[in-house]
Amino acid sequence: MLPVRGRLKPLSVPAFPRLLGSYTVNETGDSVGIVALALLVYERTHDVAPTAAFFVAAKFLPAIVSPVVTARVDRLALRWTLPALYVAEALIFAALALVAAGTFFLPLVLVLGFMDGTLALTGRSLTRGAVAAVLKPPGLLREGNALMNIGFAVATVGGSALAGLLVAVFGLSTALLVDAASFLVIAVMLSLTRGLPAVEVTSEGWGERLRAGVAFARDNLLVRVLLAGQALAMVLFTLIIPIEVFYARETLGTTSAGFGVLLAAWGAGIVLGSVAFLALKHRSTVTLIMTSTSAIGLAYLGMSVADTLSVACLLSVLGGAGNGVQWIAVMTALQEATPEPLQARVAGFLESIGAAMPGVGYIIGGAITSLTSPRAAYAVAGGGTIALVVIMGLLSPRVRSRLELRSSDANQPPTAVVVDALLATGSRAAEPDLARE
Repeated sequence: MLPVRGRLKPLSVPAFPRLLGSYTVNETGDSVGIVALALLVYERTHDVAPTAAFFVAAKFLPAIVSPVVTARVDRLALRWTLPALYVAEALIFAALALVAAGTFFLPLVLVLGFMDGTLALTGRSLTRGAVAAVLKPPGLLREGNALMNIGFAVATVGGSALAGLLVAVFGLSTALLVDAASFLVIAVMLSLTRGLPAVEVTSEGWGERLRAGVAFARDNLLVRVLLAGQALAMVLFTLIIPIEVFYARETLGTTSAGFGVLLAAWGAGIVLGSVAFLALKHRSTVTLIMTSTSAIGLAYLGMSVADTLSVACLLSVLGGAGNGVQWIAVMTALQEATPEPLQARVAGFLESIGAAMPGVGYIIGGAITSLTSPRAAYAVAGGGTIALVVIMGLLSPRVRSRLELRSSDANQPPTAVVVDALLATGSRAAEPDLARE
């Protein structure tokens, strides 16, 4: 087992602590903003349709646009690009605070929500690329990603709670202004950061860079399998999110407090999984992905037949722990297989999948529950996840066989060696990352 000091070694790498801090604050601010704005739209409209439109504008559409924006800016100096993005987010939230304090205009809120969602995804993609650039040379990418995922888990759970507290005590407008201030703090912190990776200035246009990223993701076997598999997994993972309240209140017969405990159990599991990942230094990345995905599937299957809140909470901890490992594993595997100039773009593809696919899962989960029951939705999510693991397990030998044939080609790129090692289940390590919305 890796000593605690070794697990925290990335913190000694120049620039990483501030990248970690900015990423965590960004996630916290994003959580606060989403909750506050959802409440704003609901309180001013008291209608489901505008609230749903807000989530489409702030989450789904940015997943489509963000890769284009990332391709435009990932060749600019990070010391100025990242602070500029966060200053822009601060201005957007300041404008939203004015809207919350004055005359409400839904189209303006939707446009500003879309802009902020796009900037947030782009900032995460650039940060992931920078983290890979500073941690891959010393071989600390896995430990660094685990620390970032702990920050993500804490920010997601804490951000939602902080949003509720700020709105309840100070009001929506003040909550949004506090969010704006947090982004200004990030911008100042990053503008003063030394050691951010330098970029190679090229004559390529953004369209050519975007096409290069897409071509790499399409042509590299490992990257293609990881992205496609994660897209399907995200649909299955998030299928039950819109019906959790019905599951808790109607299926388990618990109270609103019990529903909160159920959600907290999953969040606690994510934190535990993220911490556990730090100790899994010598585990195969593919093994971690398969095992953690299986844990999520088994948790959902168990919850589909659970009769008490306590049993459901224990299963939630199991699923959350798998969630906390799975995303880290996927992200790191992509980073290990991707050359430095393409890091931000490929990370952006995964971040976009994480933002867009839940929308598909929400629709499917809601439809299943409407036609049958919450238990059926959990069963479909769990069974589908286990089926995905089985299919990937069956495909692995064929994938590896193809890679071994390709490795005999004299023109084979160096990443093939990494790819082959990753797909050799149970052998050497590489790395990855995830988290439940």
